[in-house]
Amino acid sequence: MGGGDLPAIESKPAHTHAVTELCDEGARLYASALGTGRIPRTEVESAPCLLEFALLHPDPDDVNWLRPVPPSAVLAQRLHPLEREIQDRRRLSIELTDAFEPFMTISAQNPAPTHAITVLEGFDRINGALDLANAECRNEMLTVQPGGGRPVDALTQALERDRPLIERGVSIRTLYQHTVRHSPGTLAYAERLADGKLEIRTLEELFGRLIIFDRAVAFIPASEDRRVALELRHPSLVEYLAAVFEQFWQRAVPLQEQVSYDHTPDGISGVQRSIARLLVEGYVDEAIARRLGMNVRTARAHIAKLAATLGSGSRAQLGYLIARSGILDQDH
Repeated sequence: MGGGDLPAIESKPAHTHAVTELCDEGARLYASALGTGRIPRTEVESAPCLLEFALLHPDPDDVNWLRPVPPSAVLAQRLHPLEREIQDRRRLSIELTDAFEPFMTISAQNPAPTHAITVLEGFDRINGALDLANAECRNEMLTVQPGGGRPVDALTQALERDRPLIERGVSIRTLYQHTVRHSPGTLAYAERLADGKLEIRTLEELFGRLIIFDRAVAFIPASEDRRVALELRHPSLVEYLAAVFEQFWQRAVPLQEQVSYDHTPDGISGVQRSIARLLVEGYVDEAIARRLGMNVRTARAHIAKLAATLGSGSRAQLGYLIARSGILDQDH
């Protein structure tokens, strides 16, 4: 068979008329007919599947009765098309193998090129790509994990994934948000890996999730639910992301050090200044909480304190008072 003559792949209908699909009533009546040698035609009206599966045939001596077909005959009748289909499938598998064999040698000689950007859809494919990059990593892994404290199962998976890296001498640097300092699970994760080359720093606000292996491959989310990700292997693009990471890393505070929250003379904290900036920019409560890695309830509590400090009676007035107070000037 020539290289271009690929066999057609046909999809044959499944054998739906199988004895195993008999209803309970049909199975009971068939067993009764086998035991007595025949059964009144009126009794099988409630189980038409008996006739559909050809398990009964008319009694030649009396049209009002039906006789059962021997199970061995029914079995042989049902197995024959299945065995024929199995043989057809085996023949097709042999033809497919023969048809693709010439291409296998070409593929082995010329490995598929590495794509600069690969779209990964679904958690299984994303995790598979991450596991492969993790196994190939030899020097450095950089990660950005925005949001608050991570769930226990996520931290357990991270511990199982990161420990082999540490044991291979790979250095790991991770950026979290300040809110993880109140997360017992994150602190326990950091303590479990404290004897290795793991460094954790925190910032009040971060950009999106990011993982970089050996500055050769990077992963970023491509959808809000994180079911789609991008695998990036373009050297300039990966280096750019690594440079962004380094800029944030220099501004971040090591997890072992205390975060100093400078207050304004009016008692407005650094967190509240960040919230004030996001309010002025038009962010709603849920988006503010997500940006700062806290839950919505905490964000609203900070907004209430900010409003009370500035003497605001409404959200619209609060924006005006923030702009007039000059508290955002300290961010420059």
